[in-house]
Amino acid sequence: MFRSKAAVVGTGFIGPVHIEGLIRAGVQVQGVLGTSLEKSKLTADLFGIQRAYRNLDELVEDSEVNVVHLTSPNRFHFEQTIRCLDAGKHVLCEKPLAMNSKESSELLRRSELANVLTGVNYNVRFYPICIEAAQRIKRGDIGDVFHITGSYVQDWLHKPTDFNWRVLADDGGPLRALADIGTHWLDLVQTISHSEIHSVFADLQTVFPVRKRPIGGVETFSNKVNRQEQTLVDIPVDTEDYGGVMLRFKNGARGLMHVSQVTAGHKNCVRWEIAGSKQSLAWNSLHPDELWIGNRDSANQTLLRDPGLLSESASSHAQYPGGHNEGFPDTFKQLFRSFYAAIEAHETSRKTPFADYPTFADGHREILLCEAILESARAQRWIELETHGA
Repeated sequence: MFRSKAAVVGTGFIGPVHIEGLIRAGVQVQGVLGTSLEKSKLTADLFGIQRAYRNLDELVEDSEVNVVHLTSPNRFHFEQTIRCLDAGKHVLCEKPLAMNSKESSELLRRSELANVLTGVNYNVRFYPICIEAAQRIKRGDIGDVFHITGSYVQDWLHKPTDFNWRVLADDGGPLRALADIGTHWLDLVQTISHSEIHSVFADLQTVFPVRKRPIGGVETFSNKVNRQEQTLVDIPVDTEDYGGVMLRFKNGARGLMHVSQVTAGHKNCVRWEIAGSKQSLAWNSLHPDELWIGNRDSANQTLLRDPGLLSESASSHAQYPGGHNEGFPDTFKQLFRSFYAAIEAHETSRKTPFADYPTFADGHREILLCEAILESARAQRWIELETHGA
């Protein structure tokens, strides 16, 4: 059990995921804040949480809380993070860290000045098989990396009557599919390959430039609204439903990825394949406990997640025996275990420990990457991250 106590901002789809992950990680959740006191109380009652906050002022003034998880809509991240940092709270923020690189740069600056730890919730890093792949590449098992390909696809916005605040640039930012799910893939493959993306060439598509918005809205991934009984209004949309991006990495590797939130039949599917001079590796989030290993001169292999078969780094994030699947909720638990262990080491020694979790620096770089992708799509040319915005 960790000594820290957490508060969670947000009661939509991802807020309760954080709460459950915190409880499973051994962190006491002291309070929760929704968009209304009623929503705060409903979520607090559901999880047996002590406090339901009326507003952010009550939360930051709670002396029992030393860590805040921000799962609110993107447009609130900047202001809420600053409030928490100013109150001396450690912060774990949902991605994207902010609405633009000006905001994320300021958050990074303030976080480096504050005597607290900060992180961004790129939880997909924490699938044990992805950690295993990173270790294999680090020790040279697959040789030189030739290229990296893959995708992140969903279908929850497949119809023009599917609507969520994320489709609006004012609420979520000018990029949607790339910023919402594509950043998970981009963060993941850079972490696994141990190489940053150098430049991008992107093409974006808005399949539905007008969507039907139900009066009152709907929650993320929710199909609870009976649209035949709901009043719908036309809302112009200029964020992308699909994006394809060619990539160049600093180690010389090439890449190709696509994201979509309108691919029927795919509820939530992340895939990557990394081709090397000795072997290839591939992974699919629908089969999260399997690492495919491709060979030229011998039979291909499939490594099943089993702590006894994994590297030390991967096995430390695999808590169940082989054959007992670990999936999406477990990645949150494992990220939180790493973050809170670092917090307790920091508060004991007053020194910043090595971060084996995604930091604000990672979150800031992802926003720079998204802005380069958007610039590339508009200009239809390669954009280098080092020269973007110069």
